Amino acid sequence: MGDEVGDEVGDEVGGEVDAVRRFRERIGVPALVDVHTHFMPDRVLRKVWAYFDSAGPLTGREWPITYRHDEAERLALLRAFGVRAFTSMVYPHKPGMARWLNGWAAGFADRTPDCLRTATLFPEEDVGRYVREAVEGGARIFKAHVQVGAYDPNDPLLGPAWGLLAEAGVPVVMHCGSGPVPGKHTGPGPVGRLLAAHPRLRLVVAHLGMPEYTDFLDLAERYGEVRLDTTMAFTDFSEGFAPFPEAERARLADLGDRILLGTDFPNLPYPYVHQLEALERLGLGDGWLRAVCHGNGARLFGLGPG
Repeated sequence: MGDEVGDEVGDEVGGEVDAVRRFRERIGVPALVDVHTHFMPDRVLRKVWAYFDSAGPLTGREWPITYRHDEAERLALLRAFGVRAFTSMVYPHKPGMARWLNGWAAGFADRTPDCLRTATLFPEEDVGRYVREAVEGGARIFKAHVQVGAYDPNDPLLGPAWGLLAEAGVPVVMHCGSGPVPGKHTGPGPVGRLLAAHPRLRLVVAHLGMPEYTDFLDLAERYGEVRLDTTMAFTDFSEGFAPFPEAERARLADLGDRILLGTDFPNLPYPYVHQLEALERLGLGDGWLRAVCHGNGARLFGLGPG
């Protein structure tokens, strides 16, 4: 780790930076592509952290934030880990927030070239208009959070937006599984209905669909544009309450071209490197790890070899 990076992130994380570098060297990738990282307006992020601190009803357990740093430190740390592309996952919990969050995320991407321009949506009257504006403005990935937003992804207000995103081929990372606690509209049922209506939608199922892993793997097999991100899956933290079924491990190999690295940085209750080591201990091979940690994301976003 260079002196300038060490100054920004603190010398105490140098060991973890080295551990991530060693992981990359072991599997043979020069960099990582992380499709599930959170950068938000400061006051919004601090409210999110306060919610985690309180072990609110959507988390249901103690959840310490490992990377409670300012924005510059968080960016420096991701870059020190060798993350060449990441996202600014923002999400509204009520009407009237999404357009404002999209404006912030667009500005963040403008000043942060290695961030994939991110946008979000919510079922409201002007959703079709601001989703179109975001796509035309260069948004490369959307975030939908049906647990926090407490909305049905099949709400008729969202229909035109899903159609537009499917036609444009813009991926949507959706928190739609029922982990860590169920929501009114979480689970594979609503997502299955959404995909039946929009089979070309490039849906990225966050957290591998935790805990309904099997059902979301079924959807990925049925719909060729469905992908899954690894966020928090297989870690000691998640295995404690939503273990991945051993019988499904072979299906991870079969779908290895459609699984993407995601981590939830900075809102992790453990070090970043633990997510990578949790993937490695699955024993699916270096080729699978290279695809998941870099190749699949690089291909999806047209990033080149890196």
